[in-house]
This record gives sequence, structure tokens and C-alpha cells, in this order.
Amino acid sequence: MSASSADPGPDAGPGTGLTVVLVKAGKTKISYPAALLADDGTRVTVRAPWAAPGVRDFGFVRFEPGDVFTEHYWRDAWFAVKEVRTGAGGLKGWYCDVTRPAVLRNGELTVEDLDLDLWVPADRTGVLRLDEDEFEESGLAGRDPEAARAAVAALDELERLARAPEGFAGLLG
Repeated sequence: MSASSADPGPDAGPGTGLTVVLVKAGKTKISYPAALLADDGTRVTVRAPWAAPGVRDFGFVRFEPGDVFTEHYWRDAWFAVKEVRTGAGGLKGWYCDVTRPAVLRNGELTVEDLDLDLWVPADRTGVLRLDEDEFEESGLAGRDPEAARAAVAALDELERLARAPEGFAGLLG
């Protein structure tokens, strides 16, 4: 990989540390350290432990200390797919964020969260579309109708992939 304003630097490769920065409504919502696993110029894959303090129980899944996230971000797609495993390696499922395309620059992987999410449990039953109310309340459709259309299309595509027989295998393979 060559150095440019779009990559972490000339020595970046698997195992390189970087910071994931999740931006929402123009402000940093959370940032956390991650290890770069792969970067093919389009998709960036990182691994990170559960970054928030304590346990977060959503009712349909619990994220807790010890959980490990393998996160896939695209520079040309409006979503991120995060495989969630327990510390012992058991698959919990996939948490998918609808985001603007990712930007990797100077050791920071920045994504703008557009509120829409999808949860896919390990057994791939009970796929859940999340936060559609927050998306409507965000006003994105009025401020940036093109981005709003791209976000809804991304959520639809994620759900289609999640329900397909091969799931995310084709996307992440």
C-alpha cells in the first residue's frame, strides 16, 4: 500500500493500530483503538474490543467487556458490517450501521453514522431494522435528500443480504 492522504501511512499493514471515529450530527460520538486487519483500497477491516464502558443491553443482544468486533468499512458503500463475537469466540451476530462512505486518513478511520442500523443474530432469524424513527427525526431527508435516499437504499441492501441464503459471505468473503 502506498502512502497518500487516504491511507494510514507508508508502513501500514495488518496489525497496524488506528483509531475508529464515529461521527453523528457533526460531533464525535465515540472513538476507539482498533487493529488494521486488511485494506484492499475499497474495504478496510479492523478488529477492536467492545469500546463502550460496561454492558449495553439492547434487549435483542448484549454487548459487554470481552466482546470482539471485526468491523468492515467501505470507501464506496453507505454501510459498515460488524461481526460480533464473545471473548470465547462464539458468534453473537452482525451489527450493521448505515454510514457515509468511510475515510481513512492519518491513522483515523472516520465514518458518519446516519442513524439507521440492522441487527442480524448468529442464527440469522429475527433480522431487525433499527432506529428508523431517529433517522426520520434527524431531518436528513430535508437537508440532503440524495444522502437520505442512499441511506435507505443501504439499509434495504443490508437486509436483503442478511436474508439471502449465503448471508454476508459474498460481501465479506
